[in-house]
Amino acid sequence: MPRKPTVSSPTLIRGSKEARAWQRMLSGRRLDLLDPSPLDVEAADIAHGLARVARWNGQTEGAHIFSVAQHTLLVDAVARARWPRLDRRARLEILLHDAPEYVIGDMISPFKAVIGGAYKVVEARLLGAIHLRFGLAAKYTDEVARMIKTADRGAAYLEATRLAGFSASEAQRFFGPPPKLSQAVERDYLTPWPAGTAEKRFLERFNALVRP
Repeated sequence: MPRKPTVSSPTLIRGSKEARAWQRMLSGRRLDLLDPSPLDVEAADIAHGLARVARWNGQTEGAHIFSVAQHTLLVDAVARARWPRLDRRARLEILLHDAPEYVIGDMISPFKAVIGGAYKVVEARLLGAIHLRFGLAAKYTDEVARMIKTADRGAAYLEATRLAGFSASEAQRFFGPPPKLSQAVERDYLTPWPAGTAEKRFLERFNALVRP
């Protein structure tokens, strides 16, 4: 397990003995938010949580929220279209890039900038625990980090213009150019799914990537 960064922010220091810094999951696991153990991470909990967390603070069109689970599958689809020969481990890292949000939610980028380092420390610790749980390196390689950023921004462009009310020029200014996906793929992944569908499809993709 990588050495944890020194934390000076009072928001990350445990207070009284009564303070609770863990969350009980539906699997029965009790995940410590400040010192997460890989042993308390379950794929079913991740899928369930991400399928119920809204992207864009819920400000999207459609009868259902556009969930983080659906977003991660869209990012996976963008990455597959752009880098069709990626190995299974890199694809799993891409699928799990927002996995900490099953615990801490999806905070929009402008608010993350306001909060600063404390959020990033908690997020990094959770991601490290998730990676170790599923046999991945605790940190991304530079190459995988670049691919995730590119695919994530491409997915954000599509979500922004199709679901969140951005103009094409505005989205390109914030997220860069749109990715190249077929119309059928765009239609599928950009139609918000019910939570149960998003959960099921996330788990199916996860299981396909972790099978030997």
